[in-house]
Amino acid sequence: MDYGIEVRDQEAVVRLRGRLTFNDHAKLRTLIGEMGQNKPRRQVLDLSSLEFVDSAGIGMLLIAREEMDRADKQFVLRAAAGQVKRVLTVAQIAKIVPIED
Repeated sequence: MDYGIEVRDQEAVVRLRGRLTFNDHAKLRTLIGEMGQNKPRRQVLDLSSLEFVDSAGIGMLLIAREEMDRADKQFVLRAAAGQVKRVLTVAQIAKIVPIED
């Protein structure tokens, strides 16, 4: 997994690329720390370039949500497609984390 962050006035958009798996735990922890430091209250994970997510990746997204709650930031997932969208749907993540198209 790779990522890029674009900080705007109202939100920070983090674009995830590649695959989000158990092996990305340390990298995602670093990313979560960066998101907590961003000035905008709204933190968006853009999943449009994410090709694959496994169950550990889903767990890490939930950890990110918890950390953003602690930092008093809004956490949103955006633009999931393909396998990632199917996994998020099956796991019913939308009940926990807002998902935008």
